[in-house]
Amino acid sequence: MYLSLMAGIAFGQVKIDSVLQKKITAMFIEDQKWRKESIKLNRHEPSDYNRETIDKNWALTDSLNLIDVKRIINKYGYPGFSLVGERVSNRFWAIVQHCDDDVAFQEKVLALMDNEVNKHNASAENYAYLKDRVLLNKGGKQLFGTQARFDEKLHKHIALPIQDSALVDIRRKKIGLVPLKEYLKEMDSQY
Repeated sequence: MYLSLMAGIAFGQVKIDSVLQKKITAMFIEDQKWRKESIKLNRHEPSDYNRETIDKNWALTDSLNLIDVKRIINKYGYPGFSLVGERVSNRFWAIVQHCDDDVAFQEKVLALMDNEVNKHNASAENYAYLKDRVLLNKGGKQLFGTQARFDEKLHKHIALPIQDSALVDIRRKKIGLVPLKEYLKEMDSQY
């Protein structure tokens, strides 16, 4: 295996871009910082920031990240596993998930990501999450049940509207996701 990896590197087949990895990771850390601080406040845990500061920085970070992810997409296409590694590719996807102010851009990324998933160069599970997000952002129903909201009265997560909901677990299984009930239960345990 070591020799085949070295041969791949010698012939240019493995092209991990460490500069791009660092850029995406820095964007991801900032993206997550404000979401984590918001969760702290929601859980009535101590935070160094008040709601106004968190919301302002969250919005600013998302808008700056949108500019940067567009530049990355225009320069590289979808940064798949072979370009930035699996972990960083997944981080890039998470940032795109939060670009809800530009659904047309999310759709563009979804199409690029579909190509990479078909080449096993991006996560099929992440594709499902983005697909659902785009469908809901366009006023439709999701396919995989990845998007949910917390129902305060029931004290549990409820999946947002799903197309052909009787078939959702079949679609989830095909793409590598756990059954919907199990997924929602896991979300409840983290809330």
